[in-house]
Amino acid sequence: MKRKIFNRWSAAILALSMICGNAVADRLVILHTNDTHSQIDPMADGTGGVARRKALIDSVRSAEPNVLLVDAGDAVQGSLFFTLFHGEVEQKLMNELGYDIQILGNHEFDNGLGSLKRQLDIASPELLATNYDFSETSLKGMFKPYTVKEVGGRRIGFFAVNINPKGLIDADCYEGLRYLDAYDAADAVSWYLRNIEKCDKVVAVTHVGYDDINGVNDVELARRSKNIDMIIGGHSHTLIDPSSPDARVPNAVGDTVLVLQTRNKGAYVGEIDIDLQSGRTEARLLDVNGRLDNRIGASVDSLLSPYRHKVDSIVSQPVGVAAVDLEQTSSRTLNWLTDYVRMRGEELTGGHVDLAIMNKGGIRNSIPRGTVTKGQVMSMLPFTNYIVVMDIKGSDLIDNFAVMGRQGGNGVSDGVEVTYRGGTGEVVSATIDGCPVDPEATYRLATISYLAKGGDYMVPLTHGKIISRSNDVIFNDIIGSMEHGSLHGRKLNAPDKSRMNPVD
Repeated sequence: MKRKIFNRWSAAILALSMICGNAVADRLVILHTNDTHSQIDPMADGTGGVARRKALIDSVRSAEPNVLLVDAGDAVQGSLFFTLFHGEVEQKLMNELGYDIQILGNHEFDNGLGSLKRQLDIASPELLATNYDFSETSLKGMFKPYTVKEVGGRRIGFFAVNINPKGLIDADCYEGLRYLDAYDAADAVSWYLRNIEKCDKVVAVTHVGYDDINGVNDVELARRSKNIDMIIGGHSHTLIDPSSPDARVPNAVGDTVLVLQTRNKGAYVGEIDIDLQSGRTEARLLDVNGRLDNRIGASVDSLLSPYRHKVDSIVSQPVGVAAVDLEQTSSRTLNWLTDYVRMRGEELTGGHVDLAIMNKGGIRNSIPRGTVTKGQVMSMLPFTNYIVVMDIKGSDLIDNFAVMGRQGGNGVSDGVEVTYRGGTGEVVSATIDGCPVDPEATYRLATISYLAKGGDYMVPLTHGKIISRSNDVIFNDIIGSMEHGSLHGRKLNAPDKSRMNPVD
């Protein structure tokens, strides 16, 4: 009798294991991130952190045998780890976390193709670039146009859609790269994956923005598509609730495309669960926060150890005091920075500067009220930008205000007031010290080298004539001013009132 009972239980267990085994093979989990921007440690609000992200990813992998980990670009730029080590740390961490697929954002180009190649030479993930042709660059042969993963007898195709570098990336930093039309490339490759590679699911991993007004975006890509099932996006730092209508966009043949993005700085990891038999797909956001701290292993800290001492030594050096919180996205911070650029422009030229212009996208972190450290200034303004002074016609200035208006306003210095029509950016009024900007007059403008070259689509600024340029990057200019220059002994502060405003 005992033997019979044992056999019955053995058969039941065997049958159960077979059922469970088939169920496991029928399920794929895709984890995805975007725009983590060198945010190695948790943010000031207590969210994020690479060690926590690894603990979360490892926990999913321990529960799910079929997991793919995907990053949608801009893994770098925004902390001292990138400023000092040029992507080496971030790439090693991506390798350690076990990313399977990695695409480029625009900020991967910040230090030029040579630096990017050194970063990617150590990369473990598959590198995808569908509409970038690197054949005339040092990155030749490093990227594939697509990849196909087979799981449970189903084929999942992935390809990458990258942003047009013109007007966004310094031309010197992508010399030789040929940009291919994103919509044409996506249409061709998604058709190929569906019909020739016989993929059951086609996934576009993109870095173009959810609904960016400056060109290609995920919503329009979904609407035009016929063969894309889901879009894992980046660039616009959009937090998309997978249960919201924003996450489901009808395509050109009446099907629905799942469109996802996880904000930025690693506060969330996206999870996509695919039933490989039925094709049913569900998605959710996973919080990266302190609840994961008791699961953190030692591998991330061990990897960071050779780099952290240098970072910490810079972070801890006091250089001044902030009278108020200088929040990354506040008008106060943008005003303070733009006023500084004008003041520095006058120091460079030894004369009057009419105004300054700055971009809010150049501000990457906040500075809290109280002691300001060297590291905080460098993290707030991490880019290799120089302050420049130019002479520019009023007509070009007005045209540039329109560009800034289409972006929802940017920074102008004290005494400048601009109103514009929301959406179109059309300038309704623009005054400097109460006087309307004269299209025929010439004005002296201070800004940064990135914008002077037409960055952030500010092409009208390229019509100006540069007359002076700082010898050092902007964060070093500010640190020097705080230590022994015009900001020495002054608490950082500025009005919290926007100087560019829509009229409707």
